[in-house]
Amino acid sequence: MSTSLLLAALWVLAATGVAMLPMRRQFPPGVLLLAAAPVLIIWLGYDFGWIASLGALAAFVSMFRNPLRYYWRKWRGLETGFSPEDLK
Repeated sequence: MSTSLLLAALWVLAATGVAMLPMRRQFPPGVLLLAAAPVLIIWLGYDFGWIASLGALAAFVSMFRNPLRYYWRKWRGLETGFSPEDLK
């Protein structure tokens, strides 16, 4: 098994574990996973081709759809529909 595939599988297990944490504890490891994902997606694309990379991107967007939606709206200056009290 290639290193990129092994790390991608471990990334998925880590993301699943983080999703089971309480919301206030999800942020720090979630940000690390969010930052590591593009590197893994590009690496998978390099090793297995653009179709594998596209599949990994689809899985990533599916798993992180709410944080990505939040940051997209925040960067565009729109209402996020989220308040800091939601973390308590």
